[in-house]
Amino acid sequence: MNNTKLILWLSYGLQAIIVAILLMGAVMNLTNNEEAVKGAMNLGYPRESVFYLGLILIISAILYAIPKTTILGAILITAWLGGAVATHLIHKDPVFISFFPVVFGFLVWLSIGLRNDKIKALFFEI
Repeated sequence: MNNTKLILWLSYGLQAIIVAILLMGAVMNLTNNEEAVKGAMNLGYPRESVFYLGLILIISAILYAIPKTTILGAILITAWLGGAVATHLIHKDPVFISFFPVVFGFLVWLSIGLRNDKIKALFFEI
């Protein structure tokens, strides 16, 4: 297997892991999982918003998983993660917790940039 194929498979593998993580979170919210509701309420979100947060997240994850809408999904996920950073900063969570969504967002774009020359040129070439 040459490097190009390896990078392509790495890209899709990373994207699949990201989608799986996002879908797990979305399903927990959509089913009003006790842990998800408790976590959201501890961060100041009302119980009623948990379902809608899950709906937004599942739509974003599905768009990210579909090749023709990957960029739109990545933009929506980035916005979602920006809200997560803001929420953690407002609650004065530890720096690592507040910074984790930034790292996750980087991985979202890295998975695309590994196989898309336009994204690579936009974000990763110096």
